[in-house]
Amino acid sequence: MNLTISGHHLEVTPAIREYVQNKLERIIRHFDQVIDTHVFLAVDNLTEKEKRQKAEINVQVSGKTLHVASVAQDLYAAIDTLMDKLDRQVLKHKQMLKDHNHQAIKRLPDQGEEAAAA
Repeated sequence: MNLTISGHHLEVTPAIREYVQNKLERIIRHFDQVIDTHVFLAVDNLTEKEKRQKAEINVQVSGKTLHVASVAQDLYAAIDTLMDKLDRQVLKHKQMLKDHNHQAIKRLPDQGEEAAAA
């Protein structure tokens, strides 16, 4: 898996990089067919008092690209919610692949019973 972490108006420190990598281990544990991952971290200055931390991720799996975005007051909180959302999408994608494969297997015995009855 290729991992790219970039920051916009933000310096990506080794601590942030390690935090993102540790969180991505959970995703890889659920679905190990990840090809490429791009993480974008940004700080948006909306007003003087309010800073919004934004985290986005693009995960390329075979045949599909998953995109997730998250915004919070704290960068680590944004990364946490980002990984929770991504985990749900990855599990949904994995379930769709699993269901698709099982539908074809379910049809084979039905066809065999109809041929034997005829």
